[in-house]
Amino acid sequence: MSTQDGYPEHRAADVLLSDGGTVHIRPIRATDADQVVALHSRFSERTRYLRYFSPYPRIPERDLKRFVTVDHVDREAFVVELGDELIAIGRFDRISADEAEVAFVVEDTHQGRGIGSVLLEHLAAAAEESHIRRFVAEVLPTNHTMMRVFSDAGYTVARSYDDGVVHLEWDIVETPQSVGVLRRREQRSESASIARLLSPRSVAVIGASSTEAVAGRVLLDNLREAGFGGPVYAVNPHRSEIAGMVSFPTVTDIPGGVDLAVVAVPAAAVAEVVRQCGRAGVRGLVIVSGGFGETGPHGRQAERELVLSARSHGMRVVGPNCLGILNTDPDVRLNASLAPTLPLRGRIGFFCQSGALGIALLDQAEQRGIGLSTVVSAGNRADVSGNDLMQFWIDDPSTDVVLLYLESFGNPRKFARVARRLARRKPVVAVKSSTPPPSLAGRGPTVGERGVEALFAQSGVIRVTTVSQQFDVAQILAYQPLPTGRTVAIVGNSAALGVLAADACAAVSLRVAQGSPIDIGPDASADDFAVALRSAVDDPQVHALVAVFVPAIATSAEAYARVLRGTVGDCGKPVVSTFLAAEGVPERLRQRGEAGYTDRGSVPSYPSPEEAVHALGLVANYADWRRAPVGSLPDRSDVDTAGARVVVRKWDARHRLSEHPDGKQIDDQAAAELLAAYRIGVLPSIRCGTLDEVLAAADSVGYPVVLKAADDELRHRIDLGTVRLDIGGPGELSAAYGRVRDVLSASGSDSAVLVQTMVDPGVACVVEVADDPSFGLVLGFGLAGVATELLGDMAWRAIPVTDVDAADLVRAPLAAPMLLGHRGATPADVDALADLLLRLGMLADDVPEIRHLALRPVLARAHGFAVLHATVRLGPPVSRPDHGPRRLLL
Repeated sequence: MSTQDGYPEHRAADVLLSDGGTVHIRPIRATDADQVVALHSRFSERTRYLRYFSPYPRIPERDLKRFVTVDHVDREAFVVELGDELIAIGRFDRISADEAEVAFVVEDTHQGRGIGSVLLEHLAAAAEESHIRRFVAEVLPTNHTMMRVFSDAGYTVARSYDDGVVHLEWDIVETPQSVGVLRRREQRSESASIARLLSPRSVAVIGASSTEAVAGRVLLDNLREAGFGGPVYAVNPHRSEIAGMVSFPTVTDIPGGVDLAVVAVPAAAVAEVVRQCGRAGVRGLVIVSGGFGETGPHGRQAERELVLSARSHGMRVVGPNCLGILNTDPDVRLNASLAPTLPLRGRIGFFCQSGALGIALLDQAEQRGIGLSTVVSAGNRADVSGNDLMQFWIDDPSTDVVLLYLESFGNPRKFARVARRLARRKPVVAVKSSTPPPSLAGRGPTVGERGVEALFAQSGVIRVTTVSQQFDVAQILAYQPLPTGRTVAIVGNSAALGVLAADACAAVSLRVAQGSPIDIGPDASADDFAVALRSAVDDPQVHALVAVFVPAIATSAEAYARVLRGTVGDCGKPVVSTFLAAEGVPERLRQRGEAGYTDRGSVPSYPSPEEAVHALGLVANYADWRRAPVGSLPDRSDVDTAGARVVVRKWDARHRLSEHPDGKQIDDQAAAELLAAYRIGVLPSIRCGTLDEVLAAADSVGYPVVLKAADDELRHRIDLGTVRLDIGGPGELSAAYGRVRDVLSASGSDSAVLVQTMVDPGVACVVEVADDPSFGLVLGFGLAGVATELLGDMAWRAIPVTDVDAADLVRAPLAAPMLLGHRGATPADVDALADLLLRLGMLADDVPEIRHLALRPVLARAHGFAVLHATVRLGPPVSRPDHGPRRLLL
């Protein structure tokens, strides 16, 4: 928010550039004058000419004062900082009520890094805050780079030419095209920042030690033993030689520069090490040192400061308190971690937060014979997060499957968006804690475990509950194709295990193929096994195969293994096995690629048929999701976002939302206005405190009427007598009022009541928007009623909501058949309900101050619906935003 001097602190941000480096962008200050002059002195003559249309060798004092003096409303300017220097400036000047002229200039040595695009995004966001909706720019015809920045931003740019200058103008209101451009740039820059960390040309261990079993020595040894392809340097101010290597006093003393610094010094020394790395031009940091956010508020503040310091010098941070990072690429072979060995080469990317667990996970992968491509253990996740790694893995040619171990989400809304995009290309398997961390617990309504499962499924993420299950699923995804359906053939030499496999299929909604299980008997030969396998995989009705093999005594398994591997290696259908109760990819079932690594076609094995089938069921669910329509976001042409923002601003002005961290409920009139901006009508109700007011209200709305308690908890309780329906006249209304007053008096509740006109009956539904601590902003739908509430029968989807999400959500509750003509009833208009959900999703996405919103009840009918009441609570947004200009969050 703005400070007392009017300086808009909230506009400052750390941002990533196209090459993966970081810079700091902020509104200009008058004290920046000397730095502006210094920046101007470093411009080439060509840069000055293209920006100012003249050589402009010096900035006159009058112009300098104007450059650095802005009001942040009609005139705004941003500076871009790297280290102690300014490297770019951008500004806008209002020229009419809703139009401003925009211009920027970037230092020559930093051109081509995407700084202009970042400046344009932040200038547009600041302009919109000042109700500016259109930018214009004057550009010389030879300034192709500047014109490309404007035209490539996703806006529709109009051009005209006059008097030797190109005039450009465009609306800066977000469009699907401009948001798409921003998202693609975000992904590329975040991916580039991770690539810089995982593929460095040189590595320094700061805190390297001559003492064995100390972190600094372990890191140094691990880097060297893994065979890292570039130079490795030791840094220790107290040693000139460590483990036969020259030791440098500081990282700034290393000749030739360093790409990656691995920091293993005491917490108190980390801040100075980060500053030294910044001066030395280091490109990324892995901080294994502990003593930061995990220790409490003081540690969290120190952690925040070290990240800000690193970013200000262009560096990203993995950690602190982390295991480290690994890359098995034979051209890199990076083990910048405390893990004792580099994993087997494979095509699975792995991210986790826990360092101790990370070592256990790597050990399990090795035991199962599963290869990995890249591994990042982020520890406290002060900067680099799982979202960053998913952005990298989207286009990483070395990774086919992604595994995540998550204790919490840094930015849950972004997680849902990025995970959905990644999962459309590559499977994502996540182990996620079932409860929010203590810092988030009690923050507001939660969707519950069933809701979290649905939210993961909506994003295409395969959620498992244990690490063992995670590797069970990964074995299939890494080496077998996805099934094209849910019919499974079972082939084996044990009737008992075949029955267990069939029962397991029923439990995960897999269909057992006709004629399965196929039992070849314990004495069958390898040739018999081959015939049965080929019969199963050649059946066009079969989509997957479960092979069960338990050899008889003194029977060699080698021939059977060759048959299994050879028969199913190229069948195009996923195959899982219970082969000698082995776990993982045993050597005899392994297909070797050209480089000797485990390749696709290898057959995963499980200790029991149940484990094999459970993993196959999860993979089949994912395959179903991949085949389902993607869905599209709704058209916003008939919604009034500006009108909704006006309602929020008025309420904020009256009640100061910043003083209500848990939110404050707005009155019914404001709620109705907010919803009306998105064409959601709420049936009017009149609040009354006396019988005379009740009778007058009924006359105004017309009989028949409904009388109900105004209290939120009692408004829907027909069972308690606080709701009276279909009241036909004054006498009946007077009697009903008396009975409702008696109930309210007995319960000690507010005696106020509401009068509404009676509407046609329908199926009562509940729609809710909640800010869940684990998953961010979510939209829920269920049928109203005490039984439904007790069973928790609400279905949830993450916001934003697509048309496919909305249609699925209406049908997702267990009680949804009530809407679809159950027992001969007239079906409700589910398309109208889906449209309602889409509009609420848009509203919640556009107005982050909505902390909670409930429509209760919504009467669903054969034609349309009626919203009888709306409750809205506004407050400071809790979920980290996933909109607006690019910025790195803390």
